[in-house]
Amino acid sequence: MQDLIIYENKYFYIEKEEAEIPWLKIFTHKPYKELGDMPKELRQKLWEVYDIIENEMKHYYRPEKINMASFANILPRVHIHVMARFKEDSYFPNPMWGEKLRDANLNLPNEEEFFQSVVYTLSNQTTS
Repeated sequence: MQDLIIYENKYFYIEKEEAEIPWLKIFTHKPYKELGDMPKELRQKLWEVYDIIENEMKHYYRPEKINMASFANILPRVHIHVMARFKEDSYFPNPMWGEKLRDANLNLPNEEEFFQSVVYTLSNQTTS
């Protein structure tokens, strides 16, 4: 199953990861292997996008913590994972790729409203 693209501009696209927690992934359209391979201006835009997503997640979901990851070993191209973490998720405080500790007990607000807020903010605060 392909992940849902919730936003796209000429530089980036953002996918929803299928998971029990709010989890978005930021991709560059051009498949740069490393962050250092990206032009400096594009790296700055990437962090603008990251900052917006993190801020929207913090305010909408009120998580215990925001996790950011960029392993890119299996998919060897720049992409950033942004995850809202909760004490009640199945893995907390472990990483989502770690050992499951419990069954999740989450009651999260509607993700469609979150996506709309992210798209609205990205459309109005980033350079296209």
